[in-house]
Amino acid sequence: MLQSFFILCSGADKNLIEGCSEGEKTKYVGIGTTVFFTAVMAFIASSYALFTVFDNPFMAMGFGIVWGLLIFNLDRFIVSTIRKRDRFSSEFFQATPRIILAIIIAIVISKPLEIKIFEKEINTVLLKEKNAMTLKNKKEIASYFKSDLDNIKAETDKLKAEITNKEKEVNSLYETYIAEAEGTKGTMKLGKGPVFKEKIAKHNLAFAELDTIKKRNLAKIVVNEKNAKTLQTDLDKKVIETQPIIDGFDGLMARINALNKLPWLPSFFIMLLFLAIETSPIIAKLLSPKGEYDYKLEDLETALKTTLTQNNYQRNLLIQTSAAMHDKVYDDIAKDKKLYDLQRSRASELLELQANGFLEKQKKTL
Repeated sequence: MLQSFFILCSGADKNLIEGCSEGEKTKYVGIGTTVFFTAVMAFIASSYALFTVFDNPFMAMGFGIVWGLLIFNLDRFIVSTIRKRDRFSSEFFQATPRIILAIIIAIVISKPLEIKIFEKEINTVLLKEKNAMTLKNKKEIASYFKSDLDNIKAETDKLKAEITNKEKEVNSLYETYIAEAEGTKGTMKLGKGPVFKEKIAKHNLAFAELDTIKKRNLAKIVVNEKNAKTLQTDLDKKVIETQPIIDGFDGLMARINALNKLPWLPSFFIMLLFLAIETSPIIAKLLSPKGEYDYKLEDLETALKTTLTQNNYQRNLLIQTSAAMHDKVYDDIAKDKKLYDLQRSRASELLELQANGFLEKQKKTL
């Protein structure tokens, strides 16, 4: 049962190989086994690759089954269409397109499995890339809000500086009128004279202006701080909204790019392994000597080709003979006097009718 299944996988003719030796059967069982397990590996590889895309195991397995069957059919077709020739160069030339197709299939199958084998290393590379993307994203978003925040901060600093400068002016006027009262500066007279009253009046005016500036500027500062907090909240919200996109940066293409950043040698040898598996049935057929099955298949194809050639020759000969006979028959008929007179009489009647019809048309026209 198992032997019959693997022979079926090899693409060999069941009726022809039944009469072959056990060694010949074993050869095609080995070829069929390779074809079958290549399809199984294709199913596993494609299922994992599609799982990284859809995040749905059932959908991934469904597509994986279709892909595995496709690879199985291609491999079976490739192996079954290679024919043993008398010269190796003819066989190799015949197998070259199939070998190229097998190489493409091997690369396609091996890549998802490489991603799974090096999953931990790939996750490390992706983590570094995600961290770099997160920092870059924060900088870009911050730069987007930076101009508004800088304008608010500059205005706030200007308002605070205006208050500070006025406070310095008030403090300076306070020190001036105190020094005048003490007689240490100004007129150098102790007591509250006219100059003292003038200086204290300037201080009081400046103090009133300071109070007005404080009320006005502090109100604006409160509004600015509120706007700055709103902008900072929007900035943080934007960062939070865009972070899931960065966290989801682990699809198939991202993993392939991450795999390419790892050392190439291990990945290369895995690809070579699958290449050897995929091309082994073709190489086995090319290197193996012409076996019993090949001779039987060649005999069957040669017999069929001979029969078709003979049938075509007989058909062509039949056509030529029939044509010659018809030519001779019509030549004999043309020499018959009775048939000639009858044909002449009918032709005369036809010409007379045509002449009468033409005359009637000419009369109607006139």
